[in-house]
Amino acid sequence: MKKAIDTDVVIIGAGPVGLFQVFELGLLDIRAHVIETLSQPGGQCSELYPDKPIFDIPALPSVDAQELTDRLLEQIEPFAPTFHFGQEVTQLERIDDDSFRIITSMGTVFTSRAVIIAAGMGSFQPVRLKVSGIEEHEGKSVFYRVQDMELHRGKDVVVLGGGDSALDWALALQPIASSVTLLHRSTRFRAAPASLRRMEALTADLEMQYAIGAVTDFSTDAAGTLVGIKVTGNDSVTRHLTLDHLLVFFGQSPKLGCIREWGFQMQKNQIVVDTAQFQSSAKGIYAVGDINTYPGKKKLILSGFHEAALAAFAVKERLQPDKKVYLQYTTTSPVMHQRLGVEDPYAEDAVA
Repeated sequence: MKKAIDTDVVIIGAGPVGLFQVFELGLLDIRAHVIETLSQPGGQCSELYPDKPIFDIPALPSVDAQELTDRLLEQIEPFAPTFHFGQEVTQLERIDDDSFRIITSMGTVFTSRAVIIAAGMGSFQPVRLKVSGIEEHEGKSVFYRVQDMELHRGKDVVVLGGGDSALDWALALQPIASSVTLLHRSTRFRAAPASLRRMEALTADLEMQYAIGAVTDFSTDAAGTLVGIKVTGNDSVTRHLTLDHLLVFFGQSPKLGCIREWGFQMQKNQIVVDTAQFQSSAKGIYAVGDINTYPGKKKLILSGFHEAALAAFAVKERLQPDKKVYLQYTTTSPVMHQRLGVEDPYAEDAVA
């Protein structure tokens, strides 16, 4: 086992609420380590809809998910959090009344005075294509997300799915791919009407193709490279589609993983918390964002921001039980200005 990293707080999850949790802790002079199963911050927002606009963030009439993530990262820069990406918490155990041991899938070990779970609905895993042997081609010819559009430039691409992600990526790749075929099992889509109209216009102009059916098998060349798929249509006829890349967008499935095993009071896969501290039934472990539940709970990012603020104050009281925690405002508090690394606007030498 690796030597343990000792910290005051471990945050599980680097989505918008987890990132804002870093900020609220930082204002109270509490540093944190953040564990995230994905390879980058942003959580569900950046993973599922990075370019989708969000309209209910205060003071931001419209902001896409990736920009929101970028702004939150900029906001927490003064507190220099340490991120541990591509790691899943596999073990969480209480050492004593004051501390916990956390171990990740990569063997990273933490000892922490408090744990804040901001894991959304758990780690999101793509719903995979259920064709035997296709998994051998993942990351080479079969992809469940687009990380670099240039990888698909000049390729014959088949996109599977009928939701927003499938339509959006088919339309985004159409100008740069050699060809794009959208394959869906029916004529009914779960995508934005504007995207559907654009797809229909492009197919009418023969600039992309649309087919109905399900993938039942695939073919490879002599080198073992995926070169085509067999598609069975609603007419029970099986046809062959040649391709270079197969993009699968069947949606994402949230998985709680070992969170279920940590002994919390749960309700419908969510951690029950109080609304004063957002503490779980396990003392010293808090839950914020979509992972928690309480009477009147609303799964909104702005609700998660509120929960993060109150959880931070609760953690401060846990870490310093004999010291009163005062509410200080970032507009007027010199202490807050110092922690944020900004000039005190009310200092005598702060002259415009």
